[in-house]
Amino acid sequence: MEFKLFSSLPDDAKKIRTEVFVCEQGFCEEFDALDEIAVHIVAYKGATTAGVCRFFRLNSSADCKDYVLGRLAVSKEFRGQKIGSEILNRAELAVKDLGGKTLRLHSQTRASGFYRANGYTAFGEEDEDEGCPHIWMIKSL
Repeated sequence: MEFKLFSSLPDDAKKIRTEVFVCEQGFCEEFDALDEIAVHIVAYKGATTAGVCRFFRLNSSADCKDYVLGRLAVSKEFRGQKIGSEILNRAELAVKDLGGKTLRLHSQTRASGFYRANGYTAFGEEDEDEGCPHIWMIKSL
């Protein structure tokens, strides 16, 4: 497995996010201005894109130590191989390298068990994003 970091949204990440969030899950507002400021991680298995995520500072302050992870997706053919956990781990390491102390995310409620198993704790009230229940989660790095 190879992991690459990008400072702009690569086509490989667009493809996986469209496949998972738009085609499979029915989200319409997949791409946003945060893609322009985020670091994007793409996981490759051989020449094939296996999964993606993005992360960015919680706010624009240069001394901000809190980061937000989002858009973690694994292509259907690679699910069940712990690739999501590997991508998450790579994001955590990259955030630490940037001086980050916490990583938070807005998990689909149905995926919150995955994040709990990777050390994240839910906080706040459940809300909805495009009609899908979500919960905020956080992890100290």
